[in-house]
Amino acid sequence: MAGGSDESSGLVLLTGNSHPQLSELVSTRLGIRLGDAIVYNKTNRETNVDVRQSVRGKHVFIIQSASKDVNNNIMELLIMIYACKTSSSKSITVVMPYLPYSKQCRMLRRSAITMKLVADMICRAGASRLVSLDLYKKEIQGFFSIPVDNLRASPFLLQYIRENIPDYKNAVIVAKSPGVMHKASSYADRLRLNIAVIHGEEQKDVEETLKTDGRQSPPPEPTGKPKEEESPEHKASTAGPSATTYELYPMLMAKEKPPLTVVGDVGGRIAIIVDDIIDEAASFISAADVLKKRGAYKIYVIATHGLLSGDAPALLEDSCIDQIIVTNTVPHDMQKMRCHKIKTVDISVIICEAIRRIYNKESMGFLFKDIALDD
Repeated sequence: MAGGSDESSGLVLLTGNSHPQLSELVSTRLGIRLGDAIVYNKTNRETNVDVRQSVRGKHVFIIQSASKDVNNNIMELLIMIYACKTSSSKSITVVMPYLPYSKQCRMLRRSAITMKLVADMICRAGASRLVSLDLYKKEIQGFFSIPVDNLRASPFLLQYIRENIPDYKNAVIVAKSPGVMHKASSYADRLRLNIAVIHGEEQKDVEETLKTDGRQSPPPEPTGKPKEEESPEHKASTAGPSATTYELYPMLMAKEKPPLTVVGDVGGRIAIIVDDIIDEAASFISAADVLKKRGAYKIYVIATHGLLSGDAPALLEDSCIDQIIVTNTVPHDMQKMRCHKIKTVDISVIICEAIRRIYNKESMGFLFKDIALDD
């Protein structure tokens, strides 16, 4: 990354290796050269950061998203933050359009809330503010001890629908699952369209996991082998609170998930499936197949973050989906080469405006004007 920010300016724009195209777009729109910093991996895979210009007393903005090498992207970000902090920068704002590990924001059985761990690491490294786009859950903002600006991509996606989908007035906004109903409702209200929802999912092995998650503790007594007689002294020494048998509690029944079906009329309509993230394509393809059987003659998928991992591009290319619209929060050039249906919406404008307003200490309220909480 050659060149550096102007010495007369108090703003320094740095970037890692996760999404150089987006960083170039932002720097070009702002009219500021990217800061002179080199981020690379040594031969032993350790991450090294070399900031080759002074950031003392400067407002540093670090642009770093997440690509396939997500763990390396996080380490690059943390080391860049810490390097600027120890170089006496005035403030460090992290611009992370897609926040990795955001799906791991709640505990399922014995899993960890990994998003909280990532948030703590960013704060402890020295970040003073975070700017992101369409967080997976709005409550993730509470994981951070610093201000978090959760920008929205909905104005750009809605504009794309109006300008690039012919006869969009004959469309129906479809929620891929009941959990996305709030987002689908917001889009439908803005476009003055009807709404439908996909209900039901493929059966998962819930019963087996519930049997082994410790709900039968303490374990039942072994059968078939007589229990040895214990002395009264041993019984007294091991006596404790009486254990209540598991059978006294209501039995937890596993969900009986119905097959996929559509709640709403999509016959002879354009179906626009909305979601926050499209990673694995199987659930989107299953929903599209159901919509096609119910009479939808065109199917679009719109999501903010197009991760498209694994063989998702090839599956989408062979599916009945006509077009997949995502923003450039994460790089997906290779995915577009494997699937010509993927279209990209540029959101660098809102990131530039957020950086400009933060640097000039202006209100961020304009960026949320007419933005619904459910967007």
